[in-house]
Amino acid sequence: MGSDKHSAGLLPTLRMERVRTILTHTYPYPHEHSRHAIIAVVVGCLFFISSDNMHTLIEKLDKNIKWWSMYACLLGFFYFFSSPFIGKTIKPSYSNFSRWYIAWILVAALYHLPSFQSMGLDMRMNLSLFLSIYISSILFLIVFHIIFLGLWYLGLVSRVAGRRPAILTILQNCAVISIACCVFYSHCGNRAMLRDRPFERKTSNWFSFWKKEERNTWLAKFVRMSELKNQVCSSWFAPVGLASDYPLLSKWVIYGELACNGSCPGSSDEISPIFSLWATFIGLYMANYVVERSTGWALTHPLSVEEYENLKKNQMKPDFLDMVPWYSGTSADLFKTAFDLLVSVTLFVGRFDMRMMQAAMSRVHEGAQQDDLFYDHLSEKEDLWFDFMADTGDGGNSSYTVARLLAQPSIQLSKEDSVLTLPRGDLLLVGGDLAYPNPSGFTYERRLFSPFEYALQPPTWYKHEHIAVNKPELPEGISQLNEYDGPQCFLIPGNHDWFDGLNTFMRYICHKSWLGGWFMPQKKSYFALHLPKRWWVFGLDLSLHNDIDVYQFKFFSELVKNKVGENDTVIVMTHEPQWLLDWYWNENSGRNVSHLICDYLKGRCKLRIAGDMHHYMRHSCVPSEGPVHVHHLLVNGCGGAFLHPTHVFSSFNKFYGKTYECKASYPSFHDSNRIALGNILKFRKKNWQFDFFGGVIYFILVFSMFPQCKLDHILQGDSFSGHLGSFFGTVWDNFVYVLGHSFVSLTGVVLLLIMAIAFVPSKVSRKKRAIIGIIHVSAHLAAALILMLLMELGLETCIRHKLLATSGYHSLYQWYRSVESEHFPDPSGLRARMEQWTFGLYPACIKYLMSAFDVPENC
Repeated sequence: MGSDKHSAGLLPTLRMERVRTILTHTYPYPHEHSRHAIIAVVVGCLFFISSDNMHTLIEKLDKNIKWWSMYACLLGFFYFFSSPFIGKTIKPSYSNFSRWYIAWILVAALYHLPSFQSMGLDMRMNLSLFLSIYISSILFLIVFHIIFLGLWYLGLVSRVAGRRPAILTILQNCAVISIACCVFYSHCGNRAMLRDRPFERKTSNWFSFWKKEERNTWLAKFVRMSELKNQVCSSWFAPVGLASDYPLLSKWVIYGELACNGSCPGSSDEISPIFSLWATFIGLYMANYVVERSTGWALTHPLSVEEYENLKKNQMKPDFLDMVPWYSGTSADLFKTAFDLLVSVTLFVGRFDMRMMQAAMSRVHEGAQQDDLFYDHLSEKEDLWFDFMADTGDGGNSSYTVARLLAQPSIQLSKEDSVLTLPRGDLLLVGGDLAYPNPSGFTYERRLFSPFEYALQPPTWYKHEHIAVNKPELPEGISQLNEYDGPQCFLIPGNHDWFDGLNTFMRYICHKSWLGGWFMPQKKSYFALHLPKRWWVFGLDLSLHNDIDVYQFKFFSELVKNKVGENDTVIVMTHEPQWLLDWYWNENSGRNVSHLICDYLKGRCKLRIAGDMHHYMRHSCVPSEGPVHVHHLLVNGCGGAFLHPTHVFSSFNKFYGKTYECKASYPSFHDSNRIALGNILKFRKKNWQFDFFGGVIYFILVFSMFPQCKLDHILQGDSFSGHLGSFFGTVWDNFVYVLGHSFVSLTGVVLLLIMAIAFVPSKVSRKKRAIIGIIHVSAHLAAALILMLLMELGLETCIRHKLLATSGYHSLYQWYRSVESEHFPDPSGLRARMEQWTFGLYPACIKYLMSAFDVPENC
């Protein structure tokens, strides 16, 4: 018994994963060394750059203030364009193209500007050296991997080696190796040992800084950073030796540049420090790869507990879709949505209406029980809780969050000192816009059904491909709909659901029985529910007309006459909150709905609920004399889509001739206004793809201004204020020219002005709308002109100083080949052999890569 008790107390405290972690070293995955190499390279950059003392740095900045100001503007612009990509992995993959495109333009611009040379950094040499080392590293590692796979095929290495290497891993490691070599060359060069000090390397101690007797000297050198840098270059990273010391390798190395105190007869026999550094990194990569693949590294070294838990979470994480990129200029889904909307408005509105077909197929007779549209199975319950949401099916994570809350058996809310428990609704009402941006089988399955199924599982016997022919298809053992006690769901379509003529809604809502764990007995796109205690729900389908059709009006009006009692209470559910939108746009839509509420319900409509606007707002009627047609107005479009502002509706207070006051809103008016102001800086970070449209619009606005060949007067001023005055004077002259003489740019201005005025709410007077539109377009035109003049001014300045338009294509490659033999001697002819072995591919790749940075030379 004692041993049993002891074992029972010991086993719960024993965690085998923890024991495995203690007994097994958590070695890093070999190719993660590239990440540590990046950190080392960054630290090395900072160290070498800081080697110049502050006085020298300030002096260099003072002498080149014009160029450094140009650098500041250039880097500021490129930071603005690249800020959405910093620290993020963005999908789809064309974002990677945007990153590389921006990086290429930035490097090409910096490469043609001066002043980096004065800081000890030769951009031209570093850029050409980076490309040469990068291409050479890629070719070398590809050959290595081909040989290694050949050994695996022959059975000389283990089966683990059969897994193909990741191309991205090879490119990443080659880039890190190239950057490390460039950083070293920028501050230490490619110098061989001095001829007049042949024994210095042998007698020097690599770690002399750590000797006790030289500790004070080390501290003194730490203060004199330049001396410390020279010591690091000459001792810590010294060349490995003479090529004659390694006869087998003498024909396979690059030699160092000979540095002498005086003349240097003969050529260098010292191995290049750059080559030594490159060979060291390549050797580390190869050693890591061989150890991993040949010994089964991944099999013999299990993951730690933390890594295992993270891996399990990632594997169990649902593959939800991201939020719809509404302001993307390159999204195929949005172009398809626009096309579907155009077809729907042209074809269906006023010509073909699915609601008319539903009425024709119902085979309903006067006064008969209308089972396809009317449901009273909930009326016998003693009480009933229902949930309402709308505008789901945007981002998978946000939609799942809302669905998961709806699926909870209960939710507890803290209210002052008490806790309020809200049970899960017996009924879920969804107010339209079920999937964005356009209705299709893919969007309904991935954006609507998938999050709801993860939140609340459907029955195990349910099949996703099943089509419900005779609804309601009740679960086994249940004969009537009123016997089913599980959660149920009724939905109405929104404007996005009508973009394909309601085809997808009919297939996935009216002919399927389960939305996750919610049962769907619904057969048509509109319905009437009889709830307990003489409550009713009218689910109206407004289509793209923003109103119900005559057949729908006939059904609900006859239902009011024949079934709805004088003291009954009706909840009217529509997709659009017409009380807000009509007030905002100064319109009068939904006349059939108003006729039904005012002339048939006659005060029995206690609540109107709607979605479409992605926020929460609740208004209540202020008590007054006379009949009240609708007592409460509620908007809840927080089903998972993006957020709409509420502060633009802060002045709403009239509907059907009665006064209403806002009781609650999310976000609050203050928070909504603050978030809207934040869009000035945050819009691009979330919607960087909109740059495509913005760039096209700005280019059209200044199209007639290119090129600006007479900007000398801007640079001829004696003071900064004179330069600034001349610059803005030129902006004004171009502004007047666009309005008076340019046809293409003026057409763009007029079209932009029409759009700007159209987006101003129509309730604003025409005069104010015109003024707002003119100010808006003038600001955009001024911004486009300023950007155009800044670019032209920068190009003209560079051309004046012979930094652009002096050479042509392949100038960088030709310059590099001319200095390559001087700084990187190759007496053994290694480069010629590489060119011969690769059939000319080695220099050709470098040549055409370098030509990409010569585009500004052809201005």
